[in-house]
Amino acid sequence: MWGEKIRDIKPNRTLDCSSLRCPDPVLKTRIELDKMPKGHILEVIADDPAAEEDIKSLVKRLGQELLDIRRNGVQFHFFIRKKK
Repeated sequence: MWGEKIRDIKPNRTLDCSSLRCPDPVLKTRIELDKMPKGHILEVIADDPAAEEDIKSLVKRLGQELLDIRRNGVQFHFFIRKKK
């Protein structure tokens, strides 16, 4: 991470996938990442229990950087930096 503290992450975009179920959060995350420039940070909000593993797997497969995952009740907040 480029020197920022985990709690100080400021996303360039937020994608709200609340109430969506697999595979929609992953598909929408992929589409949004494809539109973003390198170095930008995407926050993805999802409440599908499968999203945690699915989003982690997508980020790894695409060679992006998962900066943090925060849980707020049933919601997950993923912070992903586009590396390429």
